Amino acid sequence: MRKLNSTKLLVATHNGGKLDEIAALLDPYKILVSGAAEHKLEEPAETGATFAENATLKARAAALATNLPALADDSGLEIEALAGAPGVYTADWSETSSGRDFTLAMQRAYEWISQTRAAPPWHARFCCTLALAWPDGNKTVFNGIAEGQIVWPMRGTNGHGYDPIFQPYGYDQTYGEMDRWEKNKISHRADALKQFVETCLG
Repeated sequence: MRKLNSTKLLVATHNGGKLDEIAALLDPYKILVSGAAEHKLEEPAETGATFAENATLKARAAALATNLPALADDSGLEIEALAGAPGVYTADWSETSSGRDFTLAMQRAYEWISQTRAAPPWHARFCCTLALAWPDGNKTVFNGIAEGQIVWPMRGTNGHGYDPIFQPYGYDQTYGEMDRWEKNKISHRADALKQFVETCLG
């Protein structure tokens, strides 16, 4: 696969925490990381049917707009009892007329799981697809996964999104109870980033 030979990388996100996480990982490689806000980029509509399609769409748009290699991700939660939902619609489940409400989204997920009468443990996985795109159209995709289970009631106030109801296998805490940096070592995004580093920087 193509190596990242540039000393500059655009991370196509407006999420400051995500940007800091990736910048810290790439610091030993002397790569200057910048974010979408710094380049005044708008995030394109996520019209893809898969995580890979959405990540690629965002990475390509950013690379073309800035003439820099761009890294973008799309991620979500897949719940086995709900046939893999919410999947690519993970964020959409939180949408309300006044903005995103992930507490409501988590309650909705629990209620729908309960309606299936599936017995716990309720297997789930967080998925992250990273797409690295170059201005010339070349791209590489990496898929990361974190396996675990849905728990109820919600536990913890750290993290974001559905973190308070996701407990990764091998741990007695939810993502919402974990320190941010502890979670970042074992998360689905960490898995995908490790593959990116080994493939494109190693």
